[in-house]
Amino acid sequence: QVQLVEFGGGLVQSGGSLRLSCVASGKIFDIYTMAWYRQAPGKQRELVAIVSKDGTLAYADSAKGRFTISRDNTKNTVYLEMNSLKFEDTAVYYCNADVLTSITQLTNYWGQGTQVTVSS
Repeated sequence: QVQLVEFGGGLVQSGGSLRLSCVASGKIFDIYTMAWYRQAPGKQRELVAIVSKDGTLAYADSAKGRFTISRDNTKNTVYLEMNSLKFEDTAVYYCNADVLTSITQLTNYWGQGTQVTVSS
């Protein structure tokens, strides 16, 4: 069993910054792709940013130039640095990871989510 736990959400004013962290723990053989998604009220969950094990990055258009995803493979942790936050960034942010729990078993996991609220 693998757990993903997010940290760092909260209330911030428009234009402010937040840093989210997500730590993976449990039966981990290796971690491949790690990503951040978000879901605003009444909307579908959407990809924000993704980082592969070798460090390849990709961002949603809404995140480009403002958000930075990074990971520390020694700590099984992925980060999301969010700057110049806007009201429309308000959402629950979820961590996601493809985890190898044995040499042959690859499973996708989700964190429980952390609320980010940006006041206008």
